[in-house]
Amino acid sequence: MRILGIDPGLRTTGFGVIDMDGPALTYVASGTISTTHLEKGQLPERLKVLFDGIREVIGRYQPDCASVEIVFVNVNPQSTLLLGQARGACVTALVSSDLSVAEYTALQMKQAVTGHGRAQKHQIQEMVRRLLSLPGLPGPDAADALGLAITHAHAGAALARLAKANGLGGLGSGKYRAGRSR
Repeated sequence: MRILGIDPGLRTTGFGVIDMDGPALTYVASGTISTTHLEKGQLPERLKVLFDGIREVIGRYQPDCASVEIVFVNVNPQSTLLLGQARGACVTALVSSDLSVAEYTALQMKQAVTGHGRAQKHQIQEMVRRLLSLPGLPGPDAADALGLAITHAHAGAALARLAKANGLGGLGSGKYRAGRSR
């Protein structure tokens, strides 16, 4: 299975692609999509760059599924809204390419990759390098994206089994399930 991890950001979005064959994980590619060449006020254009960039990565590497970081609430509400829009452009690119999308918090990714949720950027980079036997450290945004792919490789199968056991296997985003009445 080929997994695409996305670390969304309005200025720089990281991506990482890994292959999973049983317990073995193999590095395929990683990098960033940058919008820094555009003015800050050009939000629609920046979102288009992210959307098109994700679609290009999907076309080139043909992933089977994707994992994306869930937006955290920032001290600055405007920054949170902008990050949410960048994330929305990325998720839209993924689902418009018919990929299933798993979502993980930064805490979940850090715990899965380093063993503790307060890991710093350089610790994530080093563990990703070790887990994927890379010759050097990936950049911080690419390392986070690879970490999200690794998290999904480890947690995705377990979460799918739990969902199936709880009768949630057929549910997905936007599908209605009748709730309790009375």
